[in-house]
Amino acid sequence: MIDIDQQSMREAVLVAASAQHICRPNPWVGAVLVAADGRRFSGFTQPVGQAHAEVQALRAAGEAAHGATMYVTLEPCNHFGRTPPCTEAIITAGVARVVIGVQDPDQRVAGTGINRLRDAGIAVQVGVEAEAVNEQLAAYLHHRRTGLPLVMLKLAMTIDGYIAAKSGASGWITGELARRRVHELRAASDAIVVGAGTVRADDPQLTVRDAPGASPRRIVLGRAPVDARVHPCTEWAGSLTELLDTLGGEHVLQLMVEGGAKVAASFHQAGLIDRYVFHIAPAIMGGGDAVPAFAGDTAATLADVWRGRTISTQQLGDDVEVVIEPQRSPA
Repeated sequence: MIDIDQQSMREAVLVAASAQHICRPNPWVGAVLVAADGRRFSGFTQPVGQAHAEVQALRAAGEAAHGATMYVTLEPCNHFGRTPPCTEAIITAGVARVVIGVQDPDQRVAGTGINRLRDAGIAVQVGVEAEAVNEQLAAYLHHRRTGLPLVMLKLAMTIDGYIAAKSGASGWITGELARRRVHELRAASDAIVVGAGTVRADDPQLTVRDAPGASPRRIVLGRAPVDARVHPCTEWAGSLTELLDTLGGEHVLQLMVEGGAKVAASFHQAGLIDRYVFHIAPAIMGGGDAVPAFAGDTAATLADVWRGRTISTQQLGDDVEVVIEPQRSPA
């Protein structure tokens, strides 16, 4: 049985989805305010420098905020940045109770928002629908905890594990729905990286065309031909760890790695991938001389095989998306 807190937080998660493409590098937060008489008001984070989700909901509610319960996906901020603290707006409005999805790991917040609300006599509950909120804010939370972008590798492959024919030609392995999904993943990313070999072979644009949202910043490992469609782009000659450090410092929350096999293997072997997204087509290349998903030598024994954990699957027309994360050692 879903209780009112779970229901309202799920609503806040849905509201937050409207913010993802407009407010980065700020977190995409949703808030739902339930008045004492049952009326419901909502808000989501606006572009940088404008109101946060909590303030949007309070403005919508007006005097109805007094004595209300607020549901917000992320801990309210408690510091002066481009906007005043949301905690003070909540206190001033007379909200009686605040239900929070997850605590904000940003060092400027990190529990101080929760403490400020409690010190003001407001009842605070943390952790409602935390799994859903953690998933929605995965890139933001990862960046705030590590200072690095969340690295997501996307590969389209045949069911026998190949991403291109032996000639090197890749083309479209998957169908229309999977290709549209790729554009959604690009729109959710702040930057996208490919190898210079992929640029020379496929001349990709790496832009968002079939989904709402802006195109990510484009990065090429190596030199891109002067007439390549990937321009304007950043051409990177340093190490991958230096790249992640640089992008993290530039507020890139999510980096999408989109091939090819050598680039995928380089990130994978260095242990730099946080999320693997495989789009698997019901197609068989056959044989063993096509281009595999990861370049280089295979594992010598089954004991050497890399193993992750599957976090989601979904059907995309005839294709299947499988999302995997590395297995993390217990803290």
